[in-house]
Amino acid sequence: MTLLRSFDVIGSGMSAQRTRMNVAAMNIANQNTTRTAEGGPYKRRDVVLEAVEIDGPNFSGALRAELERPQESSWGVAADEIVVADDDPILIYNPGHPDADATGHVATPNVSTIKEMVNMMSAARAYEAGTSALSTLTDMAEHALRIGK
Repeated sequence: MTLLRSFDVIGSGMSAQRTRMNVAAMNIANQNTTRTAEGGPYKRRDVVLEAVEIDGPNFSGALRAELERPQESSWGVAADEIVVADDDPILIYNPGHPDADATGHVATPNVSTIKEMVNMMSAARAYEAGTSALSTLTDMAEHALRIGK
């Protein structure tokens, strides 16, 4: 794997983890939303990740020839889709609420703050590992350039 392709692989993972953090934050922000444009309470979202083959950046000249020479495939990760959970809402008795039904119950999102914080912390740690790998790779590239002097 070339040095530049390594940057792409690490970047793909960091991008996917950033998407996971954003979705977890969106779930937490909407945990009390009882009315949406689609009707009903907010529904929790989750990110589906998939392995993707990394083609590498498009460069011209000698660097492009280096990237186009046959080499083994490199795989990264991407956020394939954001799915809406089909969890049943939590019913809370609150007859004075504007969204209460005839029995006085309000349908609220089935979002667990603890679960979302765990998801966010997991994504943040994975993102942090990506930044550490990126830093190490940058140091390796700098040392390689010094050797050539």
